[in-house]
Amino acid sequence: MNDDYMDYLEKKFEQLLNIDSTTGLYSEIQNYIINEIESLGYRISKIHKGGVIVDLGGEGNPLYVMGHCDTIGLQVRYINPDGTLKVVAVGDLPEHSAIGENVRIHTLDGKIYTGTVQLVYSSEHIKPIKKRRNYACYEKDLVVVLDEVIKSADEVRQLGILEGDWIALNHRFEKTNSGYIKSRFIDDKLNVAIMLTVMKELKELKVNLNRNVKFGFTMYEETGHGGSFIPENTKDILALDVACVGPENSSDELKVSIFAKETRFSYHRDIIRELVEIAKIKKLDFVVDVFTPTYGTDCEDTIIAGYDVRHGAIGPGTLATHGYERTHKNAVKNTYILLKSYIVK
Repeated sequence: MNDDYMDYLEKKFEQLLNIDSTTGLYSEIQNYIINEIESLGYRISKIHKGGVIVDLGGEGNPLYVMGHCDTIGLQVRYINPDGTLKVVAVGDLPEHSAIGENVRIHTLDGKIYTGTVQLVYSSEHIKPIKKRRNYACYEKDLVVVLDEVIKSADEVRQLGILEGDWIALNHRFEKTNSGYIKSRFIDDKLNVAIMLTVMKELKELKVNLNRNVKFGFTMYEETGHGGSFIPENTKDILALDVACVGPENSSDELKVSIFAKETRFSYHRDIIRELVEIAKIKKLDFVVDVFTPTYGTDCEDTIIAGYDVRHGAIGPGTLATHGYERTHKNAVKNTYILLKSYIVK
């Protein structure tokens, strides 16, 4: 992977991060994806509920590769009498990760307001003893405090904020001199950037594919139905998602992971074998890993939907998934090469 393509990938990743896309809030990022794909010279088709499919060409034995554009976040659960917002998680956003984060509230009429996720007792000095050091929950302990001079629920409603409005968290992207990438929503916007960059290279270098390949940019992975629709006649599916780094996992921030099992299903043995063989031939830094107890990719949705397909998944080793995440450019390069090698002659 040359430096020009890496620079393009990083640029696309930052642009994707700057588009709020809490699951359900998909229109802006979908339009971005469409514009990028069409600028590369590909034709797209849209999934009615949200999502984009692009045919990269090639003949026979169709492969569908999925990366998801949606992120975890929040929605307004209730407007409290004091004008703060009670919230509910969209996807698996743990409370401890949300506390203190700056957010944007997107109203149905297109307005955007800012605020901060705070504990109800946000000042440590006045917090009841029984509330100290306890695990906080959205139902009782957390609110969004708006950056508006308001003191009542009526004043909040006058702004146009309603129950159900979507809330997006700041990403706080940083890149270190040592090659680390730190940000919210590496899951899965980094993999989406990888897919866009692969498409750019294939088009510019006129690379032949070893089969028909379609890329899918899904919008509902975090809530469990992103992969529930796939193109007709698909034989194999491959999800790009983050690989969880932690105790009793072999995933590494410098390596690409080949997934062997997630919470509900094992991945297809033949797909795993194919990916491992390619990784060895290309001399990639890779591991095979198992993710439990609460992990799934778009592939899970496809299998549950009843499609007769083989399925696999790969992704960069990522620390602190669904929190303030971190990976390394080496893992990005290894993931990129494995994906490209799997789909070309």
